[in-house]
Amino acid sequence: MAGPTALPQIEAFALGPFGTNCYLVHTGHGGEGWIVDASYGPEELIDRARALALRITGIIITHAHGDHIAGLDDIRAAFPNAPVYAHQAEADWFGNPDLNLSAAFGAPVRVKGPDRLLHGGETLHLGAWEWKVMHTPGHSPGMIALHCAACHAVIVGDTLFAGSIGRYDYPTSDEAALFRSIREGLMALPDDTRVLAGHGPATTIGRERKFNPFLRGPAAGAGG
Repeated sequence: MAGPTALPQIEAFALGPFGTNCYLVHTGHGGEGWIVDASYGPEELIDRARALALRITGIIITHAHGDHIAGLDDIRAAFPNAPVYAHQAEADWFGNPDLNLSAAFGAPVRVKGPDRLLHGGETLHLGAWEWKVMHTPGHSPGMIALHCAACHAVIVGDTLFAGSIGRYDYPTSDEAALFRSIREGLMALPDDTRVLAGHGPATTIGRERKFNPFLRGPAAGAGG
């Protein structure tokens, strides 16, 4: 088991047809763990958590688009004592394929909704470590990011990517809110903060501040 001062480990699993990054955040073998986002076919992630003999104490959803929640019922079945957290603005999306956008892809996603609602500003604890819940709307109204200052890491969902930003052309998206969330929220974090996004490779706040074209010019669409 990891010692009490060991920083949490963050393992990424790119799942499903959209390559959605889901994360296993944990304190080491036999320790406490979270699952962040629950895409299609989460068996690999579930198997890894079991192999590490983790006590899963939370399943946290960054936002309730279909590719981030499709595997939620499977993960819930594997870890029935772990509550599901999501932002209150999307509490009704889990069972509504129109709101979670899965209806548009011809494979409606309907899963059980969250157990605990977030509003932004909460502090969650994983072992000895604090994670701040940041409300970062724009790509979707209930998007959250999870920031661990001690870990120099932030899990951002589909708000910010390496060299890109989240889409804001969906019916429930808000372009102005997205740029505000990035510039006033995420870009306020230290440059050495690792950015763990919902799709694609990891990056850092400093790298995106310097090179991301969407943050250096007029707003423009992106993927995710």
